[in-house]
Amino acid sequence: MAELRREKVWDPLTRIWHWLLAAVVMSGWVLGEWMSFSNIRWHFYCGYAVLSLLTLRYLWAFVGPPPVRWRALLPRPAAVMSAVRGLSQRVPGGARGHNPLGALAVLGMLVLLTAQGVSGLFIVSDEFFESGPLAHLVAEAVNNRMTWWHKLCAKLLLVLVSLHLLAMLFYAVWKRENLVGAMITGWKWVKPGS
Repeated sequence: MAELRREKVWDPLTRIWHWLLAAVVMSGWVLGEWMSFSNIRWHFYCGYAVLSLLTLRYLWAFVGPPPVRWRALLPRPAAVMSAVRGLSQRVPGGARGHNPLGALAVLGMLVLLTAQGVSGLFIVSDEFFESGPLAHLVAEAVNNRMTWWHKLCAKLLLVLVSLHLLAMLFYAVWKRENLVGAMITGWKWVKPGS
């Protein structure tokens, strides 16, 4: 780690936001998978919380510190290819914030969670006699399509979250980079000038 230096990268709001989002998404997914009359309302509350947290994140990307801004989340293709080539090297990446692959994963997660949350506003659950708060504003065909999207996004989110967790494990074991610790403490080993 001689060429890396330890820096405060992740601000408190970003770290709290990250762990709150993880808890709410996991809770919403569990409640959705094992839906019942007694927990469907809580599934909806998780959805509202996700949409609220996403709104905060979208705004924070305009005014937050550099590692969380939109500019940091939109990597150039050459940077992405360089990051892919660097995966085989058994050294920490040292990116200040997300590396280009991590930035793409964040964007994918934000888009997918937004699609999941918005589609939930329009769905109708005939099994549990519940509907999203905006379901009455659209035709039944739209309700059905949104329900289909909601279920598809849940499966895609499970895949993306699993890949996210595997990437954290890969970076911890292969690259010797503790990304989880950085999201807890805010401190990360960074290459000077990155």
